[in-house]
Amino acid sequence: MADFKFHQHPAWAGYFADRLQSNPTVQATLDAADWLIPMPLSPQRLQERGYNQALLLARALHRRKTQAGILLRVGDAALQHTLSRTERWQNLQNAFIVHPAHRHSVAHKRVVLVDDVMTTGASLHAAAHALRRAGVGAMSVMVIARTE
Repeated sequence: MADFKFHQHPAWAGYFADRLQSNPTVQATLDAADWLIPMPLSPQRLQERGYNQALLLARALHRRKTQAGILLRVGDAALQHTLSRTERWQNLQNAFIVHPAHRHSVAHKRVVLVDDVMTTGASLHAAAHALRRAGVGAMSVMVIARTE
């Protein structure tokens, strides 16, 4: 997992997507979704990493339904993996918005929020909150791994 996220191995996206899709529940969720929305990175983090691993995973899951650019990361908060649980939640208050030009694209839609790893759930919660405020009808979350 660390190779995929931090060590310039974006090709892992296909492997992880195949593993996820081997679960019938996952495939049914993907089939029912209108959009797959990858967790966005801040511009600084994207520049450092060179790619958004959540975007690569979403595209590997279903390229046609993947919509990057709907959900935006606002500002450049501290790295989540360096923070305590409480700090993670505080760090992400108002960290995500739905692009104003795309609010109509998510209203009453079924979306799948895609990320690579969930630790405390703070990032996914903040992103889901922004999508709910924009009127998303139903939402699921897909991650490759869950950490302690």
